Amino acid sequence: MIATLAFIAIPVAARAEGETIKGTLEKIDGDVHEPVAGVTLTVERDGELIGTAESDAEGNWEIPVPGAGTYAVRLETDTLPEGVALTDPERSELPNLTVRANQNKTARFNLGPGLVTGNVSTLDRLLELLVLGLKLGAIIAMASIGLSLIFGVTGLVNFAHGEMVTMGAVIAYFFHLSLLGPQWPLLIAAIPAILLTAAFGWINETALWRPLRRRRVGLISMLVISIGLSFSVRNGINILFGGEPRTYADFAVQQPIQIFGVQTVPKNIFIIVFSILVLIGVGMFLLYTKTGTAMRAVADNRDLAESSGIDVERVILVTWVVGAGLAGLGGVLEGASETVQWDMGFKLLLLIFAAVVLGGLGTAFGAMVGAFIVGVTVEMSTFWIDASVKNAVALALLVVMLLIRPQGILGTRERIG
Repeated sequence: MIATLAFIAIPVAARAEGETIKGTLEKIDGDVHEPVAGVTLTVERDGELIGTAESDAEGNWEIPVPGAGTYAVRLETDTLPEGVALTDPERSELPNLTVRANQNKTARFNLGPGLVTGNVSTLDRLLELLVLGLKLGAIIAMASIGLSLIFGVTGLVNFAHGEMVTMGAVIAYFFHLSLLGPQWPLLIAAIPAILLTAAFGWINETALWRPLRRRRVGLISMLVISIGLSFSVRNGINILFGGEPRTYADFAVQQPIQIFGVQTVPKNIFIIVFSILVLIGVGMFLLYTKTGTAMRAVADNRDLAESSGIDVERVILVTWVVGAGLAGLGGVLEGASETVQWDMGFKLLLLIFAAVVLGGLGTAFGAMVGAFIVGVTVEMSTFWIDASVKNAVALALLVVMLLIRPQGILGTRERIG
């Protein structure tokens, strides 16, 4: 598994020789990203000025440093253009930025709109957040379906599911932008990314989980193993792909458009519409195909399904392949929406779990419903609370649902004991 990932990710992780500190300045307003040019940044060490730079037309800047060590990076706020401000005014300086040997260290400053946000009406802002919530819900739905189905047919809570999301995004980056890759357009690069992530799911089932089930390893032990697998794969991606966030070239910068009076970027509409079409296709597969019916039967009652002549092991294998492929697709969509990072799937894992439990464990349709509820609730909550803690809303929603309806929205109540 790691060898396959290494083949794909090593070319992507190539770095330039020498030590530098660099970054990209963007004003982020909702889902609209605008580069900020003409901003001065300085780097110091022990009070001594090392260098200065000014962001270019794309917002990029870079300052060479004399070697590995700890530096202070400061953004000169008086050079910010009108209508642009730090989202946290106290974060104009990063006092302890550690640079390793031969590292191009990225320094991030979060910029947002300044006083101009007062021109946006409350209704317009809420509608913009609703679109962002539907987009986030669509991405979560892609990943949560597989997690819910895998739990339904095996009883396994797979903590490594988020890494399949990351793998989809990273593999697509290789085929899209790597110098050793074919540099295909993102829409084409997504195809091998989905297929290879699905193959990773196949390897997971045949090489790890099936032998463990045959040895009658308990579900708690398998859960712990999935946590270990998650750590291993995630840190393997970090080593091979690198810790810096990267963006796809296609659809990275788009001009906002008006849809029914709501301002958004075209890729958001594409993600929502495309995801809904895929989810409809998954629903049709589960309802009207023999394999889909077998998957639902095994999820409902494995022993009864096996006694009815269903090949349970084959159904489990198909579930892993389909679930991993959908997770990989979700990773590509998340990478196109935000950035590709080594831990992006892990960051989504809480929202994925919240969607699965909210909709009902083991039910694919419940995961779809739960995902959109979680996505919309999380994004719209930023109208009242700071965006940095918005994921906590998903956890609060999960707790409330467990108190009111433990089986989830579409789950069925079961008698225990």
